[in-house]
Amino acid sequence: MPIENFITGEIKRTLDERFRVTLPAEMAEAVADDAGEVIVTKERYGCLGLWRASQWDKKQQQDVALIKQKIDSGRMEQRWGDVQRLGRMLSTRSRTVQLKNRSRLLVPEGFREFLDVKAGSDVMVIGAVICIEIWNPKAWLEILKQEMPEFGSLLNDLSG
Repeated sequence: MPIENFITGEIKRTLDERFRVTLPAEMAEAVADDAGEVIVTKERYGCLGLWRASQWDKKQQQDVALIKQKIDSGRMEQRWGDVQRLGRMLSTRSRTVQLKNRSRLLVPEGFREFLDVKAGSDVMVIGAVICIEIWNPKAWLEILKQEMPEFGSLLNDLSG
């Protein structure tokens, strides 16, 4: 999947009283289509992802098509529990939303609880190369503590 932009950066923003957050313009442009639509996803507790719809849809359609083929060929009969679990997550994991004024996101209900940030509180907006992530600041700090010691080896591994 070729990426259109290499999105990086870290900025603190405030989630207003109506659960809206204004994204940096260059980040919003990197993930919004011409109509201002983006896909909001539940990534991990305390983190939402914002994806360009064309990239998200293509990847998701490919993955779902493979799973449907496996179901149709009878290869998933021993894994119905996993198939149901995947279906529940597919049903609630993502939603298409429209950015207002090209950069203001209204965090949808159901995603607010997953982000776990109260209205009027800060969030961290992070460029994650292929998407934007919106983090609960406490969750962001925890993930940084866990992952930053591996930065050098990860960079070497991915660039080598």
